[in-house]
Parts: sequence; C-alpha cells; structure tokens
Amino acid sequence: MTKETVLSNARIVLEDKIVEGSVLIRDGRIAGISEGKSAIGEDFEGDYLIPGLVELHTDHLEAHYSPRPGVRWNKTAAIQAHDAQIVTSGITTVFDCLRMGSDEDGGFEKGEMRDMADAIQAAQREDRLRADHLIHLRCEVSSDNVLDHFQDFEKDPYVRLVSLMDHAPGQRQFQTMDQYIFYYQKKRGLSDEAFARFVAKRQEESAKYATPHRDAISKVCAERGITIASHDDATLAHVDEAVAYGVRLAEFPTSIDAAKASHGAGMSVLMGAPNIVRGKSHSGNIAARDLANLGVLDVLSSDYVPLSLLHAPFILADEVEGISLPQAIAMVTATPAKTVSLDDRGRIAEGLRADLVRVRRDHGVPVTRSVWREGRRVA
Repeated sequence: MTKETVLSNARIVLEDKIVEGSVLIRDGRIAGISEGKSAIGEDFEGDYLIPGLVELHTDHLEAHYSPRPGVRWNKTAAIQAHDAQIVTSGITTVFDCLRMGSDEDGGFEKGEMRDMADAIQAAQREDRLRADHLIHLRCEVSSDNVLDHFQDFEKDPYVRLVSLMDHAPGQRQFQTMDQYIFYYQKKRGLSDEAFARFVAKRQEESAKYATPHRDAISKVCAERGITIASHDDATLAHVDEAVAYGVRLAEFPTSIDAAKASHGAGMSVLMGAPNIVRGKSHSGNIAARDLANLGVLDVLSSDYVPLSLLHAPFILADEVEGISLPQAIAMVTATPAKTVSLDDRGRIAEGLRADLVRVRRDHGVPVTRSVWREGRRVA
C-alpha cells in the first residue's frame, strides 16, 4: 500500500537556494518538490525544511556508556539515550565512533567495542533506534593493541569510516609539550618524573607502531572500500602521507597550511561544530571560522555536543561572508554523505531518502520541530 505525506508551506533548503513550497514523500522517498503556498498537508508555517544531518564523527556514545571513570552502563540503554539526543538534534545518519587501541586516556578491553557494535546492530533490528547508525573506527595507530581490536571488525559491513590517529606527544594535535602537559600531567596530577616516563613510553610506542599499523589498516580499508580519514594533520608532510594512503576525509587539521593542502588535494576538511559555536578550539588549535573564511571548510562534526551540528551552520550563514545557508547546511548533509559514498541522502531531491528535519529559527539557537527518517516521523 502506497503511503504519502505532504509537508507544505516550508522554506525548503535545496543545494543552491531556498524555495518556499511543499515536498511530497511517497514510500520513504522524496517524490516531488513544488513551489508556492498550499492548503494540503502539514503546514510548516514558514519553518525551514532541511535534509537530515549526517554526523561522521561523534564521541557522544562513549559518554553514555562510560558516564564516570570506571563505570560501564548497560549498552542498550546507553545506545538508546545517545540515539534520542542525536535525533532530536536533527541527525538522521550517525557514525558512532568506537575506539580501537589504548591511548593516553586508557581505552576499552578487547571485545568490548565489538560487543557495543553488536548491541547497536541488535537495537536497530529491534526497531529501538530512530537514526540510521553506522560505525566509525577510531584507530590509535601508536597503540600496541590496535590491530587486535581492529580484527574484531574486519568483516562488519556497518564499518564505513576508519580514522588513523596518533595522539602521542610530539605528534599532530600535541606538537608542543605545553598542550600535552596541560592535558596529561596537570589533569592527572603526575609528578615530573612520572610524567617523563609516561611521555617516553608513548613516544617509543609511536615510533615503533604508527607506520606499520597505518599500513595494515589502510590496506584492509582499500580492499573493502571503507573511507579513510586522517586525524589532526599539522604539516604538509602529514598531508602528503594522507594522500598516499588514499584518505578522503581530513579530520581536525591543526594548522591552516595542512587544511589548505588537504582541501587542495581533494579531501573533505572536517572541523568541529562546537569550534564554530564557541568561536575557537577547545584544545588551542586553529579556529574553524578561519578555515570557513578561507573557503577550505567542507564538513562539520558535532564531536561532543550533538546540537552543535544544527546550530553551527546558521552561525556560519549569519557571520561568514560568502557562505549562504544552503552552503552551510551542505557541510552537515550533502558533503559528509558524499564523502562516505552515501549517495541516497543528504539532499532534498526527487528519488532520495526522505530524511528531513523541520527547523524553526527566528534568531539564536535553532529549534528542531520534527524529524523524518525515510518518511517515517521519528521525532
């Protein structure tokens, strides 16, 4: 039986313009777009209609699963809580980040993230979740156990994105010891002697493991068609390395030169939406607005604040000359979808999935009014 829904009198954010009109949804797909006022269907009263947001990098699930040091919450309950906040922020496709390998912040036991992935997939089968959940493996290549963890996912079709990370001191995000001391000595209360041992250990691990682990993981990704992301690239040499590995997504570059080079090489440059909302990086690196002004910002990620993914595009459209609202919305919809080869979503166009969000925004923080995933109202 054919099921139709009409969303009328909306400001429809298309790829290159905003039109006032209606959208017809039929059997979970966008079946038509028409301009002008209508007395048929759900009246949006001039609210925006945008594509469902596509989130490529969020650590938010970890906060629900491990809400306090040493605490592990019920996995299904944690996933449902995460999903609820994701969807009400307008996100209809989310790549849940699962950590592979131990790093400075510790990590999870072997098999723990595999169990989390199994719980996500079971929750989807049981219709517990409202967003479409896929998996992003965050691989700490300087860790001695990253390949052991990664092997748990070598046949998982839900893995669509893998990032290659090295958080050792002197690498990428932590090129200066000032930042590293703040993050890992002061926060942990380590003595100078204990901190020196900690730094030496992590640097030795990076020197020993980073390159062979990058080689091994990127080889598997190439064979399986999984999108590879670089992480915290700081130098032109880092970008050259990313190109050699076939990287398509440059996550959180820490210098303007690296961002420009990544964008110029055809990679999508991703920065945090919280960086846009706050006007600066929480770790003292470059401001995402600077990259927007230079025309080298392609994708936004909510990272650790889900609602920021909806809020940040409106700020960019308001405050950055040369960025229209359709262009800003594309950074959280069409471009991330294209980067990971999800060609059936991210735009309001006939034939695509009816992943849609009704947004009211007169000023300030936008409000999510309704959310549809494949034509089904989920919020």
